[in-house]
Amino acid sequence: MDSKGSPAFRWGFAALVVVAVAALAWGAFGGRPSPESAQQPAPTQEDDIAAVLKTLQRRQPGDSFAMGRTDAPVVLIKYEDFRCPFCSKFTADVEPELIKRYVDPGVLRIEWRDFPIFGTESVEVAKAARAAARQGRFWEFHNAAYARGNNGHKPSFPEEAIQQVAREAGVPDLAKFNADRNDPAIMQAIQTDLAEGQALGASSTPSFIINEQAVLGAQPLEQFVAVIEAERAKA
Repeated sequence: MDSKGSPAFRWGFAALVVVAVAALAWGAFGGRPSPESAQQPAPTQEDDIAAVLKTLQRRQPGDSFAMGRTDAPVVLIKYEDFRCPFCSKFTADVEPELIKRYVDPGVLRIEWRDFPIFGTESVEVAKAARAAARQGRFWEFHNAAYARGNNGHKPSFPEEAIQQVAREAGVPDLAKFNADRNDPAIMQAIQTDLAEGQALGASSTPSFIINEQAVLGAQPLEQFVAVIEAERAKA
């Protein structure tokens, strides 16, 4: 979906914040505020949302599904489906420039999240991408898969297409690739990502979190630059 925002997404943030803040309060203080916390100014809802969004950043060293320094001041988390034509548009038109301007100099880290919402083929190609990642070819598979959607149509990924994308991505051991696709751990990881996005209220792709801000849809490069620069200035 190529849109600037959705009330469902914003309300999803608010709901997640309420749950998180309530859990922290009861878990840390046994249901009672501490004397120290009672003396502090109450955080605003915006503060709460910002804090929760920051916790979504994984910053794991050696993460196959991320690019950029683990200590980059800005993290862009993208919730995407390989069958989404707007995700293909972002990958072709915007992401390469973000990599050149911000990832390579160490300002930005990009973290992938699976958000397969277009049916069984979406799930199958997500599993294949994770299998490719086990051989160090996630981003190559990512780019090859998205190249099939650059004509503005939702691409299809039958079995023969998945095998072709794996070959284009340079996956060295196709037998291992095909075996790994059926590993339950891969499906569990996809479901974890999907649940994360759903908890935020995301209902379309691509959806992005850039530090403390949400960006929805395949927005132009200038929109991403503006948000990244604003978050960079606050870091």
